Amino acid sequence: MNIIYAGTPDFAVPPLEKLASRHKIVAVLTQPDRKQGRKGLLTPPPVKCAAQKFAFPVLQPENLKRDHSMLQNIKADLMVTCAFGQILPKEVLDLYPLGVYNIHASLLPAYRGAAPIARAIMDGLKETGITIMKTDVGLDTGDILLQRKAEILASDTAKSLEARLSCLGADCISEALDQIEAGTAAFTKQGEGFVCKKVQRSDVDFSWDADRVSCFIRALSPAPLAFSSLCGTELNFYFAESVDCGEDVPFGTVVCASPKEGLIVKCGTDAVKITELQAAGGKCMSARDFLNGRKIQKGQRFDQSLL
Repeated sequence: MNIIYAGTPDFAVPPLEKLASRHKIVAVLTQPDRKQGRKGLLTPPPVKCAAQKFAFPVLQPENLKRDHSMLQNIKADLMVTCAFGQILPKEVLDLYPLGVYNIHASLLPAYRGAAPIARAIMDGLKETGITIMKTDVGLDTGDILLQRKAEILASDTAKSLEARLSCLGADCISEALDQIEAGTAAFTKQGEGFVCKKVQRSDVDFSWDADRVSCFIRALSPAPLAFSSLCGTELNFYFAESVDCGEDVPFGTVVCASPKEGLIVKCGTDAVKITELQAAGGKCMSARDFLNGRKIQKGQRFDQSLL
């Protein structure tokens, strides 16, 4: 089949590579290059870099609703989208005889919209998955063609879960297109669901129980990150695990701070052991390396002025 592929971040690269090995990609849509980093260097999105390796034509519309005419002369049987970053107007949905299909990183109808991976971890779910749906004018409301589940591990961050779901999404869209091509695709209408919002850099509430704090930190890692401050120093957290703690101290209190034992902070129930963190303006490092030479002491309290 002739396919137009629309995607932007790293998550969308494995599905593109998988489809490239089995179908003809006639064009790739992705977001425009953006300035990134402190130096503001103009940087192409990951999908553009992947497409250029295959020498696929690349289109980067700033606003597809306004610029949809650029697609009218590109003949394709269908379009596949994966974290493209723009809502497709009806004018685009109507261009393809076999439809438009989206790779979504949740088990729809749950977690429609942005940040389904982070939200699933944040909410303490034990499993999530991939949905292949036929796109309509709603926000992730189209009929479901295929779903596959994936376990959420206690060791998962948003980054590690995203990597596994991306590979699963590649397998799922390949299977779905096989069904479409064979004429065996069967669709199921979605039930009632909910839309999750984008995640933002947020401070940690240590009054929560330890499992919830751990999920919160891992859900925002490696970006946009959870943070707190200790003795006037702002710290970003990359990974934390819940641990038992019987000490009767206020939440947010440091109960251990040694290179050998790590950084352990009391929560509303039990505690979290923070194993990767970063001082503002510094590098991410292990708690062992971070605590070498830093005067963090047992009994100090995170965000004491705000608690």
